[in-house]
Amino acid sequence: MKKWFFAAALALAAPVQAAEINPAATLIYYDAVGNETLDPAEPQSGSSFSQEVLLALYDTLVRLDAGGTPGPGLAESWTPSADLSSYVFVLRKGVKFHDGTEVTAEIVKNNIERNMALGSRASGAMVDSIKPFAGVEVLGKYEFKLLLRSPSGQIPYLFGGIAGMVASEASVTGDGFGNSFKPVGSGPYRLKSFESNVKSILTRNEDYWGGVTGRPAGFEHHYVPDGRARLNAVRSGQATVALIDPRQIPEAKGAGLAVQINEKNGVWDIYVNLERPPLNNLKVRQAFMHAVDRQALADALSFGSAKPTVQFFAQSSPVYDPELEKIYPYDPAKAKALLAEAGFKDGVAMTQLLLNTTEYKQLGEALQAMLAESGIRIVFDVVDASQFNVFRRPPYRGNYLMARWGGRADPLQVFQELIATGATYNPIGVASPEIDRSIDKARGLLPNDPARLPILRQIARIAVENVAHMPLMTRSNVYAYKPGCIVGLVPYLPIGDDRFNDVQVGAKCK
Repeated sequence: MKKWFFAAALALAAPVQAAEINPAATLIYYDAVGNETLDPAEPQSGSSFSQEVLLALYDTLVRLDAGGTPGPGLAESWTPSADLSSYVFVLRKGVKFHDGTEVTAEIVKNNIERNMALGSRASGAMVDSIKPFAGVEVLGKYEFKLLLRSPSGQIPYLFGGIAGMVASEASVTGDGFGNSFKPVGSGPYRLKSFESNVKSILTRNEDYWGGVTGRPAGFEHHYVPDGRARLNAVRSGQATVALIDPRQIPEAKGAGLAVQINEKNGVWDIYVNLERPPLNNLKVRQAFMHAVDRQALADALSFGSAKPTVQFFAQSSPVYDPELEKIYPYDPAKAKALLAEAGFKDGVAMTQLLLNTTEYKQLGEALQAMLAESGIRIVFDVVDASQFNVFRRPPYRGNYLMARWGGRADPLQVFQELIATGATYNPIGVASPEIDRSIDKARGLLPNDPARLPILRQIARIAVENVAHMPLMTRSNVYAYKPGCIVGLVPYLPIGDDRFNDVQVGAKCK
């Protein structure tokens, strides 16, 4: 039996000299995505672009470093059984929730069992994460065994995300869910107040086991869908930092602001309803791929922050295959020919579920005009960004949804959530049955098994050839702030959001 042991907590970002930071400051962040609730299991929380506040409130059993490598979090060590059908976790001792109660194996068990009991009420991302779980046994005050339905080498990755977030006993006792859930964690910040899809106000947890040195006294997260308002908030001093639209990069720099581009393992992606005509037809999906000039989109809309792609992974990923980028060159004539072969010689109409933010609208309108040149007519169904889940739940609004995909620490989880049967963003069907078979093979292998990577690359090729999804271009997080105001905002590759837990405010920030 192989034991994966981590003796100490992951090192936080390199400390900055005290004179350079202001720990009495409040870090105020204006974001393009909000939080409907602070329940880690609630559907909107499954989006990896809605997790800054969750990561600040709740510790995870496993902490993923900036590159996505698993290390100790609430759990100091874990030991998989020889057949990967169970794992024994040992918790660190003396960790307290914000209500003063202690983190124990029994409370962890209750959290896991609550997530399992929620079933389809939970987010697709949560459901995907806990599918392998069969049960939990408490072995001691700080030790538990996770039992699995089938062998899985993914558990350390899964416990580094929402499935590994642990809330207090008061939170998980009873039937609280969504807005009725009590958000009490053990993270570096504790909740002071919350307004659904408006703002979260948090204060520093002075008793945090990971230390408090340099961490701001407060962290405010504001949901502001309009990009202009977010940028203006930084210019006026209302916000310390804001996520801005790429098109605002020249304006932000012209105003004397610092612009930071955090390259992510994420893309602008088109999620397809594979059983709704006309995208249930492979030739129509292939026509769509040839009808998109990805380079033109990146040049016109990203201002240097994106690259064209048909894959889910950054070029630095071992799963990335440069040969796949040659399969669908921009070719309107080819697109029209494929539509004709599919029975649509006069073109075809379809509906895009369009999320209501400035950035989504601009990209959607550019895509709409581009596709029209190949005979693909797009009609928008506009919804608030928090309502993206209506695409994947009956009655399934829209033929496709264009949205940011933030990536996952484990490439296999990307495929599980995006293109497998019943996946979070794949409401019905699968582009090829070989996708499900290959995912099952990879699931039973540890991340360092040499047989795993070839299977992942095979899935990536099948996905592109069968147009399981339609990636457009890479997607970075672009931040604006006054020079010297932000320290330690590093790219966090496991999800679409970046972690704000260890971000500091400069001493001269005004």
